[in-house]
Amino acid sequence: MTIPDLSSGQFQLVSNMLSLSIAAMFGSFLFFVMSRQQLSAKYRPAMVMSSLVVGIAGYHYWRIYASWEHAYTLTSTGTYVASGSPFNDAYRYVDWLLTVPLLVAELVAVLALPKVTRNSIMPRLIAASAAMVALGYPGEVSGEAGVRVGWAVASTIPFIYILYVLWGELSKAAAKNDAGTQVLLRNTKLLLLGTWGFYPIAYAMPLLGIGGAGALVALQVGYTIADITAKCGYGFMICAIARSKMAAEGVTVDEDASVLA
Repeated sequence: MTIPDLSSGQFQLVSNMLSLSIAAMFGSFLFFVMSRQQLSAKYRPAMVMSSLVVGIAGYHYWRIYASWEHAYTLTSTGTYVASGSPFNDAYRYVDWLLTVPLLVAELVAVLALPKVTRNSIMPRLIAASAAMVALGYPGEVSGEAGVRVGWAVASTIPFIYILYVLWGELSKAAAKNDAGTQVLLRNTKLLLLGTWGFYPIAYAMPLLGIGGAGALVALQVGYTIADITAKCGYGFMICAIARSKMAAEGVTVDEDASVLA
């Protein structure tokens, strides 16, 4: 991708945000791994998925950070200019292709639904989320407005289907939970929708003629904040749901371990 010249402040802002994301992802990874042992067995798969999400994202953000640092060089005037090494932002799509299906699967896993219901919902959500990301990528790398719009429409179809399942079928399946857990589930779905809402805005920026250094910085900072919230924050919400369900069931980790033994 062609990258514009940046001021020192603009370059450092993106660099620091990418560094923050790496720390947030790997820090969350350690928390989720340790939290797994504090949950009963049927909720641990959700924490495993949370750990995978932030672990995968942390690796890709490390690659994005390295690519960003190599893509620019500092001039004697304090301006950062393209070094000739390309900035590979496509790492984001590779990351999303792996982590977005896991994000929706986490929500299904933490509900501990009956096997028949789980086996029906989870494959459809995983397939739809992977399709949403895969269909968005050709438009992202295209310089033609018509092509970009076409792929955007195609990507929106599985996105709408995901919302239908999350707010329709999955809400019905979760209706048996206690009031506190239902509030957490609602807030988690809203968190997912709110953070995902940034990506269509970013996708539409070139169509609106928004470009240049300010747009690049806003895009990178916005993506980073959305990813931290959608992955780290979402994982903490999943952990809270699992603990809420355990409290409602009156089950402790020690009691669950004794039953399994």
